[in-house]
Amino acid sequence: MADLKNSKNPQLVVMAAGIGSRYGGLKQIDPIGPSGEIVIDYAVYDAIQAGFDKVIFIIRKEIEDAFRDKVGKTIESRIETEYVFQELDDLPAGFSPPADRTKPWGTGHAVLAARNAISAPFAVINADDFYGAASFQAIADYLRSAEDVGGVYDFSMVGFVLDNTLTEHGHVARGVCTADDDGYLVSTVERTMIQRFGPDVKYSEDGGETWTAIPAGSVVSMNMWGFTPGFLAELEAGFAEFLAERIQEPKAEIFIPTVVNSLIQASRAKVKVLPTTEKWLGVTYQADKPLVVKAIREKVDQGTYPESLWG
Repeated sequence: MADLKNSKNPQLVVMAAGIGSRYGGLKQIDPIGPSGEIVIDYAVYDAIQAGFDKVIFIIRKEIEDAFRDKVGKTIESRIETEYVFQELDDLPAGFSPPADRTKPWGTGHAVLAARNAISAPFAVINADDFYGAASFQAIADYLRSAEDVGGVYDFSMVGFVLDNTLTEHGHVARGVCTADDDGYLVSTVERTMIQRFGPDVKYSEDGGETWTAIPAGSVVSMNMWGFTPGFLAELEAGFAEFLAERIQEPKAEIFIPTVVNSLIQASRAKVKVLPTTEKWLGVTYQADKPLVVKAIREKVDQGTYPESLWG
């Protein structure tokens, strides 16, 4: 018998716990739409159109009031909404955070914070990235039929063209993906410094001392993943292993792709890469904001979105 959870509409998990240090503020609630919409508004709007029926926001306690005030007024009346908190001390039994630890434990830990709120196949996204309607439709369609078979998880990932995801104002971090002939993910390599140099795109692994060319057409992950609920148990196990080895490292983090990669290498998961030609929009740096505002304005003028998103 098929897992009944897989007959439900998918749920959306939004990672919104981070405060953008490079941007200089709480960029998740900075207006970019013509009627004061924020990036999250467009993500949830696209998700609702694609058939998602619940959104789970992962935030931090200190931003709860501001976040609920900005997001709750519009979104809560249109889709089932739940808030969970990414806390430093939300750790497996037997572990406690070091006294000098100040930052969260990474995207893997963020998703774990939502474990008790997730009850169906789910997509995971960043709060400050604009993914586009086609991306949400593709992952929603896949999640509706996702089914773990024979001990192998049925995951998915929206694959963006690297050239469509770059900012003109500095470097970005991207997961560079390799897929097999059937379109399944083979590996994801985190490149923490990718930057455009005129017509060329390059990455650095030594803080910018040396740069290596990378094809602009490379497929990259923008942290738009699709998972069946079984992924949560794997995250828990992976997080415990991570802490056993690295808990004393003040900046060590567990990333979603790290856990996914380990499952792929163990032949315990297949990850379908869902290609999209959508152009990513995001406010990595404060100078990015005018470009995002302009791009959204163009989409409104083209009829992709209404002038006032929520009416």
